[in-house]
Amino acid sequence: MEEKRVNNGQKEELFSKRIRAGKRTYFIDVRATRGDDFYLTITESKKRLRNGNYVYEKHKIFLYKEDFAKFTEALQEAIEHIKNDLMPNVDFSQFEKKSEELDSHLLDDDFDSLSTEFSAEDSDLKWD
Repeated sequence: MEEKRVNNGQKEELFSKRIRAGKRTYFIDVRATRGDDFYLTITESKKRLRNGNYVYEKHKIFLYKEDFAKFTEALQEAIEHIKNDLMPNVDFSQFEKKSEELDSHLLDDDFDSLSTEFSAEDSDLKWD
């Protein structure tokens, strides 16, 4: 992905990966600070109907370089616990196939204009 810049010359988005997952879409973005320090943002976006209009409900996590190893290790440990201890009889490869099929059949229209940027009011998100 080509690097994007904002008006003041600050690097904004260096890499972006979209993961469609049913009624949710996840975005993993690599961003840079003014001092060229890098971090990840992980965004979950859900399309919701409110007052007759569709809106995107977003939740965002900022992950900084000093936490990459701890986060990766904990995420992998949690996934392995689910697969091996809680659901040992489930064939998780079936979900990979469904995901690939879904990706090849979905239109991008709903998400092409979706930005993972947040305005000031997005900072007061409520978690379910």
